[in-house]
Amino acid sequence: MLNRVILIGRLTKDPELRYTPAGVAVTTFTLAVDRPYANQQKEREADFIPVVTWRQLAETCANYLRKGRLAAVEGRMQVRNYDNNEGRRVYVTEVVADNVRFLESSNSGGGNREEGMGGRQDQGYGQQRNAGPRDNNQDPFQDDGKPIDISDDDLPF
Repeated sequence: MLNRVILIGRLTKDPELRYTPAGVAVTTFTLAVDRPYANQQKEREADFIPVVTWRQLAETCANYLRKGRLAAVEGRMQVRNYDNNEGRRVYVTEVVADNVRFLESSNSGGGNREEGMGGRQDQGYGQQRNAGPRDNNQDPFQDDGKPIDISDDDLPF
């Protein structure tokens, strides 16, 4: 069986750090994840997914994540329940994260670096490039409407 979740989204508010009576750190935050399609009014919608982190990861998330920051979360889906004050059973679905990547630099507010645990810095997800007419990765075989003149001498066979 497999229970694995990978999400990329933005925090809806600053993470909340608390400690259990045994002194274990736990942080909760909500990640807004865009849906891959628009509704009938041509508006993009998002899902708001609660995330829980524990121990050292919880303290790191509380220290470095902020509202609006882009983050990638890996973990497992968990459904728990409890009886509220009115005696009704309440079900809570959340992602228990075991890995969180900070996809924006804390000082640039939207850079292209990925910051993770242990100070690792790589190219971030969602990196955007300015593609111009001199872009080195431009398709050399793009049809620009002109005929291509190839002689038999140009062919290797």
